[in-house]
Amino acid sequence: MSRFLGDVNEMTILCIETSTSTCSAAICQDGVAVAWRIEREQANHARTAPLMVEELLKAYPTIDAVALSGGPGSYTGLRIGTSLAKGLCYGRNIPLLAIDTLSIICASALAQAHIGEGLLCPMTDARRMEIYTNLYDLELAPQGEVHAQIVEDGSWLPEKGDIYYFGDGASKCQAILAAPRYHYIDGIVPDARYMGILAEEAYKKNPKGEDVAYYEPFYLKQFVAAPSHVKGLK
Repeated sequence: MSRFLGDVNEMTILCIETSTSTCSAAICQDGVAVAWRIEREQANHARTAPLMVEELLKAYPTIDAVALSGGPGSYTGLRIGTSLAKGLCYGRNIPLLAIDTLSIICASALAQAHIGEGLLCPMTDARRMEIYTNLYDLELAPQGEVHAQIVEDGSWLPEKGDIYYFGDGASKCQAILAAPRYHYIDGIVPDARYMGILAEEAYKKNPKGEDVAYYEPFYLKQFVAAPSHVKGLK
């Protein structure tokens, strides 16, 4: 798929995704991943993400921009990804492109699963019975605002039409949100491999990208530190 973006016929974009327990990075050219790394097993993002990026940049040393999964998601994961992306953009003087994490999950689902007509409902675990979510159409256009939702019943969902649920928050909903028109897809995580087209769209809308000095990820909720369980610490 070829897209013309301003004066650039083909962009090489480094994509970084650290918003959940999965950590991934990819090099995308003209919207398509040409190299990628992913770690699904509760990765130590502070260690894993820089190593992934270093390995990818050895093979593709010249990049035009860095695309970052901008949240919502894990506070710590988002901070790690943001710090890494900022450093690369500042040092290379290239744009920082922030992508809605939930749209990345949707792109990952569309690339890996058979999805018919209906709406997409990505869900990121926000602990306990809460999720970060929104509804998207098959063109990845949001149908509302990204929000935190306590999973209690289906009153916040459309009354008609098929809905496809996926993401690491979907499993907690399956017993509560159940109907023939509700379809659950397992194993879908936000994956940097599928950020390419979204990154190009972000560049097309704003070629300068985010303000590298002042950009903050979309946490959605304030971070609250849990009490330490380490002996001797309070």
